[in-house]
Amino acid sequence: MRRRASRVLATALLLPLLWAGQAEAKKELTVQDQYELGLRYLKRGYYVKAMETFNRIRNYHRDDPMAVKAELAIADLHFEKSEWDQARLAYEDFVRMHPRHPDVDYVLFRVGETLYRKAPRAAGRDQTWARQAVNTWSGFDARFPESDYRDDVLEKLDECRDRLALKELQVAQFYERRDAWVAVEGRAAGLVRTHPESQHVPEALALLAEAHAWQGEAEAASKALTRLEAADPSLARRAADRVSRAKPDES
Repeated sequence: MRRRASRVLATALLLPLLWAGQAEAKKELTVQDQYELGLRYLKRGYYVKAMETFNRIRNYHRDDPMAVKAELAIADLHFEKSEWDQARLAYEDFVRMHPRHPDVDYVLFRVGETLYRKAPRAAGRDQTWARQAVNTWSGFDARFPESDYRDDVLEKLDECRDRLALKELQVAQFYERRDAWVAVEGRAAGLVRTHPESQHVPEALALLAEAHAWQGEAEAASKALTRLEAADPSLARRAADRVSRAKPDES
């Protein structure tokens, strides 16, 4: 019994020393070590621990280069959690605070990516986020011609632009079904002007020619048909038939 009591007492005396040793070991972690620990937490999905680690670096080691990396890691953490708004704000803050950072191309790619992820894939729905993604990524290839993210940006930029063009076409078609020719002209002309490389331009030109015809603008209708003939002869013939049957209001 006495021997057991001695072991318990010895253990009780050793525990504070062990805890102190563990605490001291934690204190000995360099900022680099802490940052790498945060990355391991992030990779394994321990988001709370990762956030605590990166915030600790950012708040208590502001003069250390790792603090800047921790700021970017916090934005990446929000992105990994699909917290698109928080991620975008964190990335935008990073660019604002570090405009000459060597990873600015990556950060701008991610800013656009958060907007791209929020944008609905169906063109008929609100495309505000797709439009903002286009604004963010426009000129990316010229600014960062050697970026590893250039091809990805260009591919998604084309997708967003096509979706915006299709949205305009669908709205123009909606007004066409209601014989609202002024609105048809506005939407179709806007598509042709804003998205001249879009695959939807021929259909927009057909609508534009018909809208001009119904408004008694024969010359403008003829010009639209001429442009359509060069792009899609088959569609131009069908559009010309509709234009010939247009009966503008003479009053």
